[in-house]
Amino acid sequence: MNALLGLVVLYLLGTLAIGVYAGTRIKNSADFAIAGRSLPLVMIITTTFATWFGAETVLGISAKFVSGGLNSVIEDPFGASMCLVFVGLFFAAKLYRMNLLTIGDFYRKRFGKGVEIFCSTAIILSYLGWVAAQITALGLVFNVVSGGEISTEAGMVIGTLSVLIYVIFGGMLAVAWTDFIQMIVLIIGLSFIAYISSDMAGGTGKVLALAQSNDWFRMAPAANFKDIVFFFAAGITMMLGSIPQQDVFQRVMSAKDAKTASRGAVIGGLAYLAFAFVPMFIVACAVLIMPEQTKEFLANDPQKILPTLILTKMPFAAQVIFFGALLSAIKSCASATLLAPSTSFVENIYKHLRPRLSDKQELLAFRVTLFFFACGVLAYAMAMKGTQIYEMVSSAYQVTLVGAFVPLVCGLYWKRATRQGAIASIIFGIFTWLVFLVFKQLGEAFPGQLAGLAMAIVGMVVGSLLTKPHEHQAHPPGHPHSAPHGHAAQHRR
Repeated sequence: MNALLGLVVLYLLGTLAIGVYAGTRIKNSADFAIAGRSLPLVMIITTTFATWFGAETVLGISAKFVSGGLNSVIEDPFGASMCLVFVGLFFAAKLYRMNLLTIGDFYRKRFGKGVEIFCSTAIILSYLGWVAAQITALGLVFNVVSGGEISTEAGMVIGTLSVLIYVIFGGMLAVAWTDFIQMIVLIIGLSFIAYISSDMAGGTGKVLALAQSNDWFRMAPAANFKDIVFFFAAGITMMLGSIPQQDVFQRVMSAKDAKTASRGAVIGGLAYLAFAFVPMFIVACAVLIMPEQTKEFLANDPQKILPTLILTKMPFAAQVIFFGALLSAIKSCASATLLAPSTSFVENIYKHLRPRLSDKQELLAFRVTLFFFACGVLAYAMAMKGTQIYEMVSSAYQVTLVGAFVPLVCGLYWKRATRQGAIASIIFGIFTWLVFLVFKQLGEAFPGQLAGLAMAIVGMVVGSLLTKPHEHQAHPPGHPHSAPHGHAAQHRR
């Protein structure tokens, strides 16, 4: 075992120890799913920041940036960061006061069981690409730091186990604690690498001049209808499609109060946008430091630019710092995205099959589901090997954009929204999106996710106006009948 790999293994063992210790603090399913709604502002900031800062930020976004400039990364980090800001401004406080365990609980309380199950299923499926991207990156890291002695596939297995173990033990509490530590490692590590890279490239001025000469700072699309509409669709995919997501909900709802939930999401989103430029800057430095190799990678696999720069041009200490930072980013992102679909499945699907689950049985179901979901995603990641990390992530949220976003917004902000309207919205949105997905010519002429979103809005408006509201629908926060009930109320502290 080489020294670099040995230090990576020690780092992994450290996070496992934190997860096992967090497991001793887990007393019930609410502790496991939303950390007992106890986290302070600083931890909400780090854990929401970590929501997006994963493999695609370090490897995917940076590679896309030097290939096509800011115009090619509108979806992430710009759309992704604004998602957290919008969650903090318009959703966090309202949802927090409803005292829900999952985002699926909102759909049940507002629109009924059918909408809950369908939206939860769409949310769960959307995680396949996202988690697979993190697992793919973990495999790549182990392959690189071992000098090829560990295959990418074996690295995927090792990486998945390293995340799965501490999440199974500690749930959201372990995720929050490890996020806090890993984000500190990430910020310090990548900042240090950026400083060294800038010096090797001849200074920040030369790097910025290179970016300017290559037109990397251009964000606006070409002035024609097709480019503008595809640019807009890319921007809203993660910006809006990620709002009805369990991992975002779970991290925000773990806050100690509604104000902390809102502020943490806004600050975390803005911090993510600012710091996402650091990997882009480092890769821009690489173009100056190793121009021939970079040119070759741009033609074949841009994702290898950053790891190659670190391994061939940086001192050993910088290598340790970089891969520690990279692992921090990947593990923090992978942990929550494994936990989120598992809790959604148990709370919003499995409990309808087993309605008399005790809290102890539910806690066990969370952990068993985690294991099987991790195995399924690992198999999916291996099957998708070769797919660019950025593409895996950016395509993951189209289904929630067209199927779950409109019912969430209208359910919170439009009293006239009905269950039939929500069902029509889901059907219209998903069906339209699938048509554009299947018929490639349509999808090439107009973005399917934007067409699906438009039809989802039509379905909600028409379906709601043609039907009467039902009495079971949730009342606005503060209404005398809006007090928490059922499962979530049992766990209030």
